[in-house]
Amino acid sequence: MKIEIDKVKKKQLDLSESEPASHFPALVAMEKAGECVFTAPVNAAVTAIWEYDHVRAAGKVESAVRLTCSRCLTEYDYSVSSDFTIFYTESKGEELDEEVELSDEELISATYSGDEIDMDPEIAEQVALEVPYKPLCSESCRGLCPECGADLNAGECGCDRGEINLKMAALKKIKIEK
Repeated sequence: MKIEIDKVKKKQLDLSESEPASHFPALVAMEKAGECVFTAPVNAAVTAIWEYDHVRAAGKVESAVRLTCSRCLTEYDYSVSSDFTIFYTESKGEELDEEVELSDEELISATYSGDEIDMDPEIAEQVALEVPYKPLCSESCRGLCPECGADLNAGECGCDRGEINLKMAALKKIKIEK
């Protein structure tokens, strides 16, 4: 998705696109790393407005992914949706070598150079930020039995999982003579 600077200076632009996840290198990298599998295209709708000396791009991205639960290893589908606002300012070509504290507005800003703004990296970033780092099929997921590996969400497996505190397990072996 590209925003043409000359057009946005004259009037508000309403843009939308639907691209497969394979169009975005960052999302392809997520799939290759095994983090998720995209099951729907990435849909983006953006409204771009020229304000003073910058472009304000506000929009929404949506997609769907298949994740593997980090507790029970069950695959499940998850909807990804994110509203965002990004302020684009023209790059002045200066680089900072020192550490500086960024304001809240600087955290949601980006720079551009040339006659158009390519929003693909920011769209991919918004999708990637919404994919859970430790996916859970549900908050009440009980996971797998540490003894036999059975899915405890399906029912009890019958193993004796006496509440052993592993931090204190070594003390169980100590024999104290009186």
